[in-house]
Amino acid sequence: MISINTQISSDKQVDKKTIKCVVWDLDNTLWDGVLLEGDCVYLFPDIIDIIKTLDSRGILQSIASKNDYAKAMAKIQEFGLHEYFLYPQINWNSKSSSIQEIAKSLNIGIDVFAFIDDQLFELEEVNFFLPEVHCINVTDLPDLLDKPEMNPRFITEDSKLRRLMYISDIERNNSEKEFIGTQDEFLATLNMIFTISDAQEDDLQRAEELTLRTNQLNTTGYTYSYNELNHFRQSDRHKILIASLEDKYGSYGKIGLALIECAESVWTLKLLLMSCRVMSRGVGTIMLNHIMTLAKNNNVRLRAEFVSNNRNRMMYISYKFAGFQEIEKNGDLEILENDLTRIQPIPEYVKVKIMD
Repeated sequence: MISINTQISSDKQVDKKTIKCVVWDLDNTLWDGVLLEGDCVYLFPDIIDIIKTLDSRGILQSIASKNDYAKAMAKIQEFGLHEYFLYPQINWNSKSSSIQEIAKSLNIGIDVFAFIDDQLFELEEVNFFLPEVHCINVTDLPDLLDKPEMNPRFITEDSKLRRLMYISDIERNNSEKEFIGTQDEFLATLNMIFTISDAQEDDLQRAEELTLRTNQLNTTGYTYSYNELNHFRQSDRHKILIASLEDKYGSYGKIGLALIECAESVWTLKLLLMSCRVMSRGVGTIMLNHIMTLAKNNNVRLRAEFVSNNRNRMMYISYKFAGFQEIEKNGDLEILENDLTRIQPIPEYVKVKIMD
């Protein structure tokens, strides 16, 4: 079979950024044979090892297959693999629309998806409608785990637990759909604990990962390496704050990061980001409000840098809602300042712990 990479025009370059989600076809991809044709299908060699290795690296996985949902899921459960696939799309829709539905459910960008299939038509259909997706022919499967984009720079504790965190999210979302009452009333049932602490050395791998993985809820899009973050951590002129969240369903992991440059009379927020997984939990402004309180208690002015990337408008709205006003603009870089006269109270439905 001819590799998809030789068939797609060379002007569409494969994005080498780390893949966040691998989407699998089923027939003649995950297993040998066609389920609806009555074949006695068998998993291809090394498939289980590949799936478990990707999972251990924090790479999510799902399915886009034209198949009968009940029969396909029964077979996946028989193979003991059902827990590894989030929001599987097993239907008769186009593969591109299925991938879009998965991306919407996971709340991550299309440009960090990979799609594996045995049919050149399906790979080309996805490549045409979603050129950002990294399309992989099943013939290239033996080299999958060695691809640079399948190897995150660090594998953190949060990485190893990422799928389980998403499964907890599914449980929360299902509970929310069944809940009768206001959103605040539902959030109060979660018993959320939001923890803010100074980043320690063993937090820095996750901190680097957050700067690389978070695009939508990121005020500047700046990325920082482990070594850069460690330099800031040891600097008297900088603060690095890291936030985590947990509730009755389990831990969300470390989901927030802030880098503050501390001059004598002015503090500047160089970076503020939150994981997209907490977007609907009403905790997005807690870190910002804590930083505002710190600045006020230290009798300094507070500024923030913002760089629009066409996906992070919500963070700009958060700044404006918190009372930041633009004082300077240099190209794409906006400098905002807050007079610290209005700091929002902590929502009643969440407990905040500040760790010194």
